[in-house]
Amino acid sequence: MNKFKPRKSAKVATQSGKRSLSAAAPADAPRPGRPTIGDVAALAGVSIKTVSRVFNNEPNVAPATRSLVQTAITALGYSPNHSARSLAARESLTLGLLYDNPSPNYIHQVQRGALQSCQEAGYDLLLHPCEFGNKSISDEIINLHRQGRFDGVILTPPLSDMAAAVDALVAAGVPVVAIAPAEIRDDILQVVTDDERTCVAMTRALYALGHRRIAFIAGHPDHRAVGLRLEGYRAALRELGLPSREDYVVQGYNSFESGEVAGAALLALPQPPTAIFAANDDMAAGVMRIAHKFGVSVPSNLSVVGFDDIPLASQVWPALSTVRQPIEAMAANAVQLLIAKLREQPDIPVEVMIRSELVLRETTSAL
Repeated sequence: MNKFKPRKSAKVATQSGKRSLSAAAPADAPRPGRPTIGDVAALAGVSIKTVSRVFNNEPNVAPATRSLVQTAITALGYSPNHSARSLAARESLTLGLLYDNPSPNYIHQVQRGALQSCQEAGYDLLLHPCEFGNKSISDEIINLHRQGRFDGVILTPPLSDMAAAVDALVAAGVPVVAIAPAEIRDDILQVVTDDERTCVAMTRALYALGHRRIAFIAGHPDHRAVGLRLEGYRAALRELGLPSREDYVVQGYNSFESGEVAGAALLALPQPPTAIFAANDDMAAGVMRIAHKFGVSVPSNLSVVGFDDIPLASQVWPALSTVRQPIEAMAANAVQLLIAKLREQPDIPVEVMIRSELVLRETTSAL
């Protein structure tokens, strides 16, 4: 998993002597009862403030000192009191993850990546469903922030495309990180991937297998970030000298059912495509089901590819060729960016790019 790193590495102080922790040293033995942060500091031979810095994963702690503190934590079995930390910092130590996406697999991966980074940093994660297009969504989020429900928010697509809502959050001082927004801004932090480039590459891969009639099922029209995938497909057609047929581009809505409808329309054409590229895996799975219903063999008579590489892609039969979007890594990096912003760390990049990759499995073959 790609980890967030600031543009410039923070300088770390060096430690001149080395101390070692010994379980046999009676003076260092923990006191009875629940261990405290003071116990950790005493055993490691450092200040309480240094222990706090290690817990908060702050940069200005020497590696040797960090190791001593972590060893002491393990030896004592110490865990911080979340309420006390929250009160001391005047923060909730909770991040909000906002979502509205018809693909449950996508949301599950986002949640998993975000939770992992939150747990590593000692933060909680509040999952909050929102209705895309709701004009009062920004007021709802701002109120939750003012109530102390979370310290900052992560917006997943398509919510990350709601420019007016993002503007309102920024104006209200709510820290925001957007995942895969359609447009890059300089007033919020963003984690993006190279959708257009990888869709060009996947279309080229289908061409290399001998396909010349390549169709595309577009993502939800309100999800502008997914529109970059259609742009990549069209750019590849121009590059390869293939005609851009409007009947080969069908509107989908990111759901399995819309993939079935779009696939049926494409396979009913007088000259049906030999390959169908769907803008997400759920729609690609719908195409595979309708192809089976129509008696069209995949991949012998029809190659099918998707986008995202959700678990379903490797679980269906035949296994789906797709673009592996690093969804978990994007969510994990979004959490790391947001925490860095909340801690006012220096040199935080406005944008973190994580590259996707092609995964060719069993649903693609040469003509």
